Amino acid sequence: MGGRPSSPLNKQQQQCLRGQVDAQLRNFLPCYRGQLAASVLRQVSQELGPQEPAGCQLLRSKKLPRVREHRGPLTQLRGHPPRWQPVFCVLRGDGRLEWFSHEEEYESGARPLGSTVLTGYALLTSQREYLRLLHALCPGSSEDHAQEDPDSLLEVPVSSPLFLQHPFRQHLCFSATTREAQRAWRLALQGGIRLRGTVLQRSQAPAARAFLDAVRLYRQHRGHFGDDDVTLGSDAEVLAAVLMRELLPALRAQTPPSLRGAGRARAWAWTELLDAVHTVVLARVSAGLRAFQPEKDELLASLERTIRPDVDHTLQLRAGLAGRLRTDVQGLLESCLRQEVDAQLPRVTRTLLSTVEAAIEALRTLLAQGMDRLCRHLRQNPSGARLRREVYSFAEMPWDPERMHTCYREAERARGRLGQLVAPFGFLGMQGLVFGAQDLAQQLMADAVATFLQLADQCLTTALDCDQAAQQLEKVRGRVLKKFKSDSSSGQRKFIQGWVSCIFLPFVLSQLEQSCKKELPEFEGDVLAVGSQALTIEGIYEDVIRGVLLQRINRELRKALGASDTSCTLAGCSEAPWEEEEEGLAPRSQALVPSFPVGAAFMISFYLPAKTSAHLRLGASPLCFRTGFHRD
Repeated sequence: MGGRPSSPLNKQQQQCLRGQVDAQLRNFLPCYRGQLAASVLRQVSQELGPQEPAGCQLLRSKKLPRVREHRGPLTQLRGHPPRWQPVFCVLRGDGRLEWFSHEEEYESGARPLGSTVLTGYALLTSQREYLRLLHALCPGSSEDHAQEDPDSLLEVPVSSPLFLQHPFRQHLCFSATTREAQRAWRLALQGGIRLRGTVLQRSQAPAARAFLDAVRLYRQHRGHFGDDDVTLGSDAEVLAAVLMRELLPALRAQTPPSLRGAGRARAWAWTELLDAVHTVVLARVSAGLRAFQPEKDELLASLERTIRPDVDHTLQLRAGLAGRLRTDVQGLLESCLRQEVDAQLPRVTRTLLSTVEAAIEALRTLLAQGMDRLCRHLRQNPSGARLRREVYSFAEMPWDPERMHTCYREAERARGRLGQLVAPFGFLGMQGLVFGAQDLAQQLMADAVATFLQLADQCLTTALDCDQAAQQLEKVRGRVLKKFKSDSSSGQRKFIQGWVSCIFLPFVLSQLEQSCKKELPEFEGDVLAVGSQALTIEGIYEDVIRGVLLQRINRELRKALGASDTSCTLAGCSEAPWEEEEEGLAPRSQALVPSFPVGAAFMISFYLPAKTSAHLRLGASPLCFRTGFHRD
């Protein structure tokens, strides 16, 4: 929709917004500091505590999450007044969308006309659906449609549209030249939206977990218990979204009558105003978090030094307090769970399980087909150049939106049905849940591909001809599928435990807010006597509720999975990791993770005619894939 020549906010309004952001940060940062301490304690206790009988069977891919860069010509609705104009668009690997006047400007390295990160956007490809959203966006705008000119905004049908809608930012309207181009852009943009949205959820850092917990507690203290998609994005983007939601009612009540235009034009002006407000808020939040960064780094280092030496004593004291607290709240908690949760928990668990199972089955099929294709090409067409292309295509499969789409689509299919089941519990985070399932699928595929490439590198030697090499790859294929089954079962279990807890825990906490929280002050003195900033009575209370809820979730998972696989799937025990097998493959001690990127790990260097020995040592030959393509 193109940028405005100037902000609709005057200096006084901008300064007022900055003051509101500063007030939000003053209220939020104490909560964040407390959660940093709790998160460090959790990490240290997990490191020192008992481990699962078997860890991941697959190698962990070294590739960072990304989207495949996509570029091409589109038309964009931009300018004042808005008109459809040709642009050249580029989706970067980090999920940033840029647009230029011409392809030549992009090629020459010129500055783009505009750019945006895709955090928080929703993509629509139906003009009718987008117009309905636009009509409902601005209060009082619907009655003005009859007054609009026939040539008004988006009146003319748009072929192959791509509408990027954001709750607090200016919308972006594009149109592709063909349906095929629209599909390619749709898959690419959806990948960019997901990549930007789940940056905190994918992180294993204590600070990321602490930040998400702090946001949840901050909102609970203001009476908002239901989980939703506000936590999608970076830390600054999340905090900005939280404040924007707080500001939105006042903005709606005060602003619309003064907006210019009528109907869709007024709705569009409303998005421009929101974009201006969001820009100020995000900039101020980003500055505040940057200013807090040195203190956060120092605090994390200090917490590590103080918590680790005394962790056993701290956990013993915490367990004692948790036991006493559990005794006090057990009756009210059990009553709440029986009356409010138990009836729906089985349906939610089974629906979520069937969704993840369908996505993983589609993933397994895609993985098997990719490995079969490599084996087939090795037997039938041992051309160096052709095989290198096939290997590269296989290694890039986790980042190929077209090939992964069948798996991602399975995660999308349950959105409506599951959303209806969980809405009564205040859960509005279906976008985050779907993204989580898709991230799980992508990570499993990346790990499986990395494992296949590494094991293949170990077993293929110059002494093998093409048929023998293909037989070795087929053995690797079977081994990878076994490991994939183990890791997908474990990942599925953790995913369902985590998301079912996200659905029900805030609801249970809200139901017990008045009855159980009055019991907490009597424990405050005991917590303070411990003298650890990692322990708070509120944190222990939530852990007690979560623990009881997880017992019920695991019980339903056992029922849903069936007695035959329960011991394997829930206990996390399966094939011992990297066990030695009598298949001519290397044992675990030799299965080192390659330091180079997985996309270039499977290094087929050079093929001689079929009856000569296959020069196939992956990673040892000087004529290897990672150094570039070579002659046949």
